[in-house]
Amino acid sequence: MADHYTALGVSRDATAEEIKRAYRKLARELHPDVNPDPSAEERFKEISTAYEVLSDAQKRETYDLGGDPFSAGGFNGAAGFGFGDIVDAFFGGGAARGPVPRRRRGQDALIRVNITLEDAAFGGTRDLSIDTAITCGVCKGAGTAANTSLVDCSMCRGAGQVQQVQRSFIGQVMTAHRCPQCNGFGNLLPHPCLECVGDGRVRTRVNISIQIPPGVEDGSRMQMTGHGEVGPGGGPKGDLYVEFVEKAHPIFQRRGDQLHATLPLPMTAAALGATLEVETLDGPVSVSIKAGTQSGTTITLAGHGMPRLGRNGRGELQVHLAVQTPTALTDEQEELLRQLATLRNEEKPDATLHQNAGGIFGKIKDAFTGR
Repeated sequence: MADHYTALGVSRDATAEEIKRAYRKLARELHPDVNPDPSAEERFKEISTAYEVLSDAQKRETYDLGGDPFSAGGFNGAAGFGFGDIVDAFFGGGAARGPVPRRRRGQDALIRVNITLEDAAFGGTRDLSIDTAITCGVCKGAGTAANTSLVDCSMCRGAGQVQQVQRSFIGQVMTAHRCPQCNGFGNLLPHPCLECVGDGRVRTRVNISIQIPPGVEDGSRMQMTGHGEVGPGGGPKGDLYVEFVEKAHPIFQRRGDQLHATLPLPMTAAALGATLEVETLDGPVSVSIKAGTQSGTTITLAGHGMPRLGRNGRGELQVHLAVQTPTALTDEQEELLRQLATLRNEEKPDATLHQNAGGIFGKIKDAFTGR
């Protein structure tokens, strides 16, 4: 039996959240839409199976006890005589299990979609091509060749289980195990469909369109009910989960529904004041710079941030001003600055130290770290 804990790289006492984080990390690296390496696809199937077992409390308990988490009763006959058999012997659980249905619900699927900040701000439609399982077009999910049908298993006579007498520490016990001939289905496929080899489904690439909700954030997931894989035997589809991955923007940094950006400001504009056109996600916006503005000053543009997912309104755009000191002065410029320093009695600046109460470095750092 495969070691699902090793597949996900977690300990046997890992919490549900630790298992989820480990799976998400590996899935981002190994998903076929991201990693075309054939070995990565096999590893993705392995970790998907491991996560399916370990994320379900009942299946995980069955697996930890040495049973088959995907069988109808939990414990496979090939695993030998175990605790579940003893319980069945006393309470009659084995006789009530019945055959495993061939038609089952399909697995859920996860895809990652890269989006820009503009996509996250305004939403939109994205066309995708995904690898999935669909109902076999030849047998329509039945799994049998044309003009043939399933036949009852001769070993279990349609029960999906065979009974066996075993000796244990409490004496002879009658137990029921999954039939090895039909694998618990209770019937056989004497003439399986050549297209799907009896599975009732085939793999193919399909095109779908998804709606990007305005305000979606990096790592957010959207559930699309009934867009996952078709189940074995033409069973109902699972769900498709779309995880959004937001690319870094060259200008704006996002924090929730707020946007932050830095505006370099010439020393003269900071001293004299100015009116500037600042670029936002919505286009240019006129911003007034007051005379005497200091470096580290923040200008708030309400309603020019990100939409609030599932709610009305938008956040703010925080524009952080960084006053630039001129360099490479000409002789004339240097002389003018010296004259200004003389007029302001600043030829010898005050060298008294003061406590840093939030200058440019502190203010910009606090703005981006949320302090």
